[in-house]
Amino acid sequence: MTFRKNSSTPPPASRRDFLQTAGATAAGLALSSPAAFSQEKSTAYPLKGRLFKTLKIGMVKLKDSSLTDRFKLAKEAGFGAIELSCPGSNVDEVNQAVEESGLPVDGSVCAAHWGVRHTDPDPKVREEALKNLLGALKETKAVGGSTVLLVVGHGKDGAEAEIWDRSVENISKALPLAAELGVSIAIENVWNHFCYDHEGDVTQTADKFVKYVDDFNSPFVGMQFDIGNHWKYGPTGDWIRALGKRIIKLDVKGFSRAENKFTKIGEGDLDFADVRKALTDINFYGWCAAEVGGGGLDRLKEVSDNMDREFGLA
Repeated sequence: MTFRKNSSTPPPASRRDFLQTAGATAAGLALSSPAAFSQEKSTAYPLKGRLFKTLKIGMVKLKDSSLTDRFKLAKEAGFGAIELSCPGSNVDEVNQAVEESGLPVDGSVCAAHWGVRHTDPDPKVREEALKNLLGALKETKAVGGSTVLLVVGHGKDGAEAEIWDRSVENISKALPLAAELGVSIAIENVWNHFCYDHEGDVTQTADKFVKYVDDFNSPFVGMQFDIGNHWKYGPTGDWIRALGKRIIKLDVKGFSRAENKFTKIGEGDLDFADVRKALTDINFYGWCAAEVGGGGLDRLKEVSDNMDREFGLA
């Protein structure tokens, strides 16, 4: 899910001036000096005390280890929580890992949501998708999490209006349980040909995502907004401002428009300065999950440090 291929090549575009809040002299210094550039990025609109680091369980690579050992490794690397894949996790094992490591579970990613979709034209497949979502909600609650990240479907399942209504109807069947458990459904913006033009340019907006979330008319449906996924298609900071309070959690990775590929956090040309400003503008407080290539302790520390730098957390 972290790195999805795309055969299209976006039109060339320059990075927006991330020094929009600084004076002309400071901007010139930052652009001419790598050290000054890094310093400016780390100090404008810091999110320390607002944004908290988590990561996907699949990023933690530790050979021949227990779940507790993996939790401990993530904590040692600097993360404050971890996200699971549900349903399918062993609840007792997870709760033991939480207790022994001191690292909580903040949420989960709904298992099989790419292949078993709420937009599928086959009602039996949609029934299975709903079953997966209900199971994820229950399992996430059982391990102390507060959100289930959900990819709602794929544009290949029909016309946008058709799959829009189909998915809203199906996912809405899970809302009574979500409300009962106090676990929110967090829709992720992904490359699924839905609510944006997959072959479009870099001027697209988040307006359709706003309307889609609002169509549920529920406090238990929001966005787990992926900061890297749609820089290819529009200004990330503007998308954050448009979505506003609908954003309940974040995912993060880097992206390069120039090279048309995902990158490490802070590499590429994604405008993290405007992201920080936008998150400040909407008064965001909450978890942000790294969704990049993982590894052992050294690699996870690198990811954690990258998040500290780009979000001003140090």
